[in-house]
Amino acid sequence: MEEAAARSAIRPLVIVDHPIFAMLLPIPIVCFVGAVITDLAYQGSNGNLLWVNFSSWLIAAGLLFGAIAAVVALIDLLRGVAGARGGAGWACFLLLLAAWIVELVNALIHARDGWTAVVPLGLTLSVIGAVLILVSGWLWQTVRYRAAGDVR
Repeated sequence: MEEAAARSAIRPLVIVDHPIFAMLLPIPIVCFVGAVITDLAYQGSNGNLLWVNFSSWLIAAGLLFGAIAAVVALIDLLRGVAGARGGAGWACFLLLLAAWIVELVNALIHARDGWTAVVPLGLTLSVIGAVLILVSGWLWQTVRYRAAGDVR
């Protein structure tokens, strides 16, 4: 009886048997990578402002869902979810947090007018944020599979 209670106490936050963090993390990944693509399109279009608007909306959506994912990840870490304990789980969370902070600054840069809203600082921050969140997602997959016993 105690063993079943202990197992259920260390499960991640779930909705219909799907971990919430697993459902949320792909959204900021796609948004931040999409912002890199639209920033490159802006640079290649010689200043078509449509691409800056796309980037700004993608960054805003990534920030919203990244913040929610970070809160869920922190709750899972503090609860001691299996596999999330230790360095890899915290590294995943810290990389997500670093990507979120970089993209927050990037959102402020994209709010400026003109060519300097994207080139060169906005594009650079978009790339840095995308790399950070991609590494965080990769690390989370590693933690998840290690917890499930699929990776040796």
